[in-house]
Amino acid sequence: MEATASAKYLRGSAQKARLVIDMIRGKNVNQALAILRYANKRAALGIEKCVKSAIANANEAAEKANISVDPDELWLKAAYVDRGPTKNRRRMRPAPQGRAYRERRHFCHVTILLSSDKQDVEAKTDGKSSATPAVSRKARRGGAAAAPRAKRSAKTRAAAEEKTASEAVETKAGAPQKEAKGEKKASTAASKLGKVLRRKKSEE
Repeated sequence: MEATASAKYLRGSAQKARLVIDMIRGKNVNQALAILRYANKRAALGIEKCVKSAIANANEAAEKANISVDPDELWLKAAYVDRGPTKNRRRMRPAPQGRAYRERRHFCHVTILLSSDKQDVEAKTDGKSSATPAVSRKARRGGAAAAPRAKRSAKTRAAAEEKTASEAVETKAGAPQKEAKGEKKASTAASKLGKVLRRKKSEE
């Protein structure tokens, strides 16, 4: 069972109304009304009226078809916003240095489709569905980006392992040299300190 409702010539741009529609699309009617009730957006009021109108349309269609429909089980199957006219809605805004900026006052049309059918289980999962991963644009075009990477042969693997092993040996060999340099610095600092102390004693 499906029912639609549309609200035309709502004040405001379609871009701003889509921000509200995106919050309620695919949700239960009660959840959608609660979101719209406390949404701090100008378009929320008109969209809320449209949702309530769609619920009334669903009840009326169910009565005509002699079908029992629970309004609490309805959910927003589709919701979209179309751009309305801007003709004869142009205004002039004062600008610096005697200029005037032209601005357009927009209208928008909201359409909502309610359904009483059960929602898909895959849509409810938080992005954990077993869908194939998205293919990038470069892979779609073809060429080098779409070609699979060549697998490493056994020789290249062996060479890479030997290289890493040799680097590890070099680092181990270089460690004692660093320690020896540190010991030399410490011994030179101690000898300087001893010389200073001897001078002070001799002066006394």
